[in-house]
Amino acid sequence: MADIARLTEVIEPEAKALGFDLVRVKMIGAEAGEGEPALQIMAEDPATGQLVIEQCAALSRRISDRMDELEEAGEVLVEGAYRLEVSSPGIDRPLTRPKDFAKWAGHEVRIALAEAVTGDDGKPRKTVKGDLAGIDGDVVTVDDAKVGRVQFPLELIHSAKLVLTDRLIAATRPLDTSGADEVDEGADEFLEEEEG
Repeated sequence: MADIARLTEVIEPEAKALGFDLVRVKMIGAEAGEGEPALQIMAEDPATGQLVIEQCAALSRRISDRMDELEEAGEVLVEGAYRLEVSSPGIDRPLTRPKDFAKWAGHEVRIALAEAVTGDDGKPRKTVKGDLAGIDGDVVTVDDAKVGRVQFPLELIHSAKLVLTDRLIAATRPLDTSGADEVDEGADEFLEEEEG
């Protein structure tokens, strides 16, 4: 498959050149003949925590051009055919960097661990769901309503993501909505023409 560390090393400067922060690089394999594998790139504009379509397209072009340059120079980063997918992390975003665990403290998370940890209840578990209390150094703390406080090192995290809640929706800033009323007016005019 692909070397994610090398891909990240190549892709991160392309994101930074556009003023974006790289959130995640992930290679997803095709399921039993259902198409090509996908190289998934997730990035954000630090000002909004999101990317709009034009930003995704610009980053996709930069990454594609850079990977083509490297391939022409003899370095193939991904063997065979694949799809390049560039996206915004979304509201229920993955948490991949230490700063994510600090920024999203107070919100509900679901975390899968590589090894079992023990909460206040004394039982080992590999999945934790609860309110993210934050990060201190490299130790993440989650207050799980069922098992109490659970602490574990960042390196034990297999995957972590925010859980979609009303509190999370209220905390996320909407992107620029200028022009949205024009879309609504256009839809109303279309409906009036269809009815008339």
